[in-house]
Amino acid sequence: MMDGLVLLHRWLGVAFCLLFAMWFATGIVMHFVPFPSLTEAERFAGLAAVDSARVTIDPSTAVEASGIEDAARVRLIQRTDGPVYVVSGSSQLRTIRASDATGAAVKSPDIALAAARDHARRRGMDISRASIVELADYDQWSVPNGFDRHRPLFRVALNDAADTALYVSSVTGEIVLDTTRSERWWNLAGSVLHWIYPMMLRSNWSLWDRVVWTLSLLALIGAALGAVLGGARIRIQQGTAVSPYHGWHALHHVIGLIATVFVLTWIFSGWLSMDHGRLFSRGQLTDTEANAAASPPAWNRLPSTDWGSISPSAREIEWFAFNGDRYRRDRIDLGRQTLVRAGSPRSDDQSGFLDSREVQALIHRLAFGCGFPAILAADDNYMASSTIPGAPVYRSVCGNVWYDIDGASGNILQRLDSSRRAYRWLYSALHTLDFPILVIRPRVRSTLIVGLCMCGLLFAITGIVIGWRRVRYSVLGKVVRKDAREV
Repeated sequence: MMDGLVLLHRWLGVAFCLLFAMWFATGIVMHFVPFPSLTEAERFAGLAAVDSARVTIDPSTAVEASGIEDAARVRLIQRTDGPVYVVSGSSQLRTIRASDATGAAVKSPDIALAAARDHARRRGMDISRASIVELADYDQWSVPNGFDRHRPLFRVALNDAADTALYVSSVTGEIVLDTTRSERWWNLAGSVLHWIYPMMLRSNWSLWDRVVWTLSLLALIGAALGAVLGGARIRIQQGTAVSPYHGWHALHHVIGLIATVFVLTWIFSGWLSMDHGRLFSRGQLTDTEANAAASPPAWNRLPSTDWGSISPSAREIEWFAFNGDRYRRDRIDLGRQTLVRAGSPRSDDQSGFLDSREVQALIHRLAFGCGFPAILAADDNYMASSTIPGAPVYRSVCGNVWYDIDGASGNILQRLDSSRRAYRWLYSALHTLDFPILVIRPRVRSTLIVGLCMCGLLFAITGIVIGWRRVRYSVLGKVVRKDAREV
């Protein structure tokens, strides 16, 4: 049996030694340079104040015009071609002009270019040489599933010093992504390799998911076999543990023994990053909970909007339902908003965020025996964050299940059962070392990540050398044996 394990480990090592080296090296890059995205601060900085004087229809009319029957949220934003409503349903997204209730999807490259230029100008970027590059469903940087409702995307090149590219949704006309030359180059050496993320593969999510999950599992099996064999091969001489191997084999053995715990936990947690509900829950509401939480507004009964009560500085206005009540939130600055219960004539019903009593009323529709919602601490082990800095996130503990709700938007951010809480430690903590004691010491955490990944890289390099020698020996051995037979 031991011979079979040796053989399996040997050839799995040959097959995956390059992949191991790539994962360790790119893991260092990813720690410092994340995959390109448009942060909420960047998105909000590019928004213009809503010109309510040009709004002639209410959100109820926009919902009717959109044809989305399960519309849950409506946002009003300002585009260069006028204010538009963005109507969101469970799986659909439509944009309606606030002036005449006609569709406002972006079909013209000129409108997309104007939107990108306006966004970039507000963020202080150079727009003098901006130009449309293409309209496409995917490119290397727009493959994540979060962009699916916005496809195809217009890619606009600013041709500035940073070689910035902006991506404009053809559905809403909003900027949904930005990248720079530096981000793209570092991510080619980081995330794209680490996640095996070439566009042709990643654009087919289910295929990519199966491929990377399978490769990660086989790599984990190879590493686990190595740990077993490495321990079994230790020899005791004069009270000292020594390796029976020499040269590169000895180096591979010794480094493997030293780095066994890190290599196994890192590869295991990396494999879990591709779990996607296979072994652990996904942190999403069950169908029963979703039905209980869902309360699409009766848009036709929504009171007419008092446009005079909206600040002229508001850059985004959103209507949504929460526990049967309808709310309007006016976002004025990145960290400041006004939240008012729709139709309420009293100023004391107006505030910045939902309060704990409002959150508790919704939680009671989801589960029984729940504790009173409490605001998450900044150092909570299962952190969830609002898109608005400083906004409260409430947690209600309902026995085994915890619910986290954004006090700014009313969104249920995560559902944490015991499975999901375990996943947080087995994946996130083991793979990114975001243990609380390290999170508050970022330099120590970064040093540990780089040091451990470098150790893993050196271990993988010894495997590459041994693997190459094994392949060369096997090939040359076949040639010699063939020549001998011919002679």
